[in-house]
Amino acid sequence: MRRQWRQWRHWALPAAPLALALLAATGCESAPDARPEPTTRAPSTSVARVCAEPAAGPAKAPAGAVTVDPAVTGDLAAKTRNSPPHTTFWLRPGTHRLAPDRYAQVIPKEGNSYVGAPGAVLDGRKTNQYAFGGTARDVTIRHLTVQRFVAPHNEGVVNHDSADGWLIEHATIRNNSGAGLMAGARQRVRASCLRGNGQYGMNAYQASGRLTGLVVEGNEITGNNRDDWERRRPGCGCTGGVKFWAVDGADVRGNWVHDNRGAGLWADTNNNDFRIEDNVLEANDGAALIYETSYNAVIRKNTIRRNNWVEGRRYADRGDTFPFATVYLSESGGEPRIRARTDKIEIYRNVLEDNWSGITLWENADRFCNSPANTSSGACTLLVKDTRRCARPAIATAPLYDDCRWKTQRVEIHGNRFLLDRSVVDCAAKCGRMALLANYGTYPDWSPYQGERVAEAITRAQHNRWYDNVYVGPWEFVAHDPSRVLDSGQWRGAPYEQDAGSTFRARDGG
Repeated sequence: MRRQWRQWRHWALPAAPLALALLAATGCESAPDARPEPTTRAPSTSVARVCAEPAAGPAKAPAGAVTVDPAVTGDLAAKTRNSPPHTTFWLRPGTHRLAPDRYAQVIPKEGNSYVGAPGAVLDGRKTNQYAFGGTARDVTIRHLTVQRFVAPHNEGVVNHDSADGWLIEHATIRNNSGAGLMAGARQRVRASCLRGNGQYGMNAYQASGRLTGLVVEGNEITGNNRDDWERRRPGCGCTGGVKFWAVDGADVRGNWVHDNRGAGLWADTNNNDFRIEDNVLEANDGAALIYETSYNAVIRKNTIRRNNWVEGRRYADRGDTFPFATVYLSESGGEPRIRARTDKIEIYRNVLEDNWSGITLWENADRFCNSPANTSSGACTLLVKDTRRCARPAIATAPLYDDCRWKTQRVEIHGNRFLLDRSVVDCAAKCGRMALLANYGTYPDWSPYQGERVAEAITRAQHNRWYDNVYVGPWEFVAHDPSRVLDSGQWRGAPYEQDAGSTFRARDGG
């Protein structure tokens, strides 16, 4: 699933109604037994404890609002059809239902607002696939609980068609199949609870081009991927508390992302210009954060703890020596030629405590544009407009191949605090590792990246630097390839020369 080292993962873009030409959506499969609600204690400085303490909506209808009656099945959809754009709808307390048809849904008009009274719930009754769909811009949903819809795999319940400019605020989107929420350009998701959805809490994907200007702020994102899709479709790469695809400009801040099955946050394929800051990422089964085949990001001031215990242990028990990390950068780096608020990936002022491992920077030597190892999409990279330039045999000659692969480059990791108590993590070995590595290139036979070429580049030539960090606990380091496990002295010495100015100690106060 992670490193594409001994096996190839199937790289699939998510399906949506407007993207069936890219990937046909499958029907919704029956879910396994419901996963217990997360039991993680709130962080000591809670940034987004919104699932247990949701903000109440207005007890009276706002001036000029259309009142929606929960006793009338389909009242919300009917009144939406019969009202002009820019109408505000106030949903009375109680359980609101759509018509008993799988495709029954609310199709907002431009500028509509949907505001829930205290106790207002829109319930799909395990019958309706979608709650809010259509292409209308600038729709607002506030103080409303949306639950028990059964969107198919890779599709979403709220903003099903990834319309632009939506505001989701003080909402609870829970216990749905597929993704609780899709995203369009300029979407803002604030102070909302995305909990217990079958695949994703949110699937940030738009079929028509790149998704720009996304804000995810102050949300609690927990217990998602209840249907355990990585087990049902091994290697699908189709899960996460939030999954981002081709998002150009995102601010992800102040969220509490915890107890998700699989990764907490996963930016996958041609994302750019992310700021991920002031979040608490904890107790996710997989990595807290994956940034993959993407560019230019700032990851700062996050608290990241007790992640990847489930997946890290699972692979270690199988004898896998790969350094599975809590922050995992795969074929991702800084790229000055792409416009962004930074021209590198900078990871700083974070606290990582008692995770399975630390930060891994990885680059697969056999994964590049139009190689058989890359099956993600036809649009291989932002930098190559004509991907035919990357086809065999032109790829074998410089300088074209320099733009035909994703490089883990220009990554700076500094000012972080890495804490590890193996008695807490319950691991004797293969945890507590930092890594900077690639595989030995072998595939295909015409590849220009065979041998140690990429391993040498990522380790020594692509400006990847750790410095001025604090390490507490029995940390180890992996450099060049998975077989080279180093102590701190070897990591800091030639030829790697990492972590200048950093401090190492066995325990706090030691």
